[in-house]
Amino acid sequence: MNDFSYKKLIVWQKAIRLLKLTYTIVAKLPKHEEFNLKDQLRRASLSVSSNIAEGSCRKSLLERKRFYEVARSSVIEIDSQLEAGIILEYITPQDCIEINNIIIEEFKMLTKMMERE
Repeated sequence: MNDFSYKKLIVWQKAIRLLKLTYTIVAKLPKHEEFNLKDQLRRASLSVSSNIAEGSCRKSLLERKRFYEVARSSVIEIDSQLEAGIILEYITPQDCIEINNIIIEEFKMLTKMMERE
């Protein structure tokens, strides 16, 4: 793979960890959720790292902030979907301990990036 600078960003590295943890949890969801909760979780988790990468290469401050905002929104989407999985009793709160920590860290880091830029 190429050695682009976004890969050195801790926020992007954590987004990749979030992606991996999300896919681990998705594997626990029932087959009948393939085109609902599973698909939404996969797309939202991929959106976080993708928008961080794309935003990091934008020259316009306004554009960078917008991509980071979309990434942050996807983090919240993942959180909401995990809550749905717990409410529907597909997963347990214990299944989400590690991913919840990453979600909180990622949200805080993206918020700071948006404020700092």
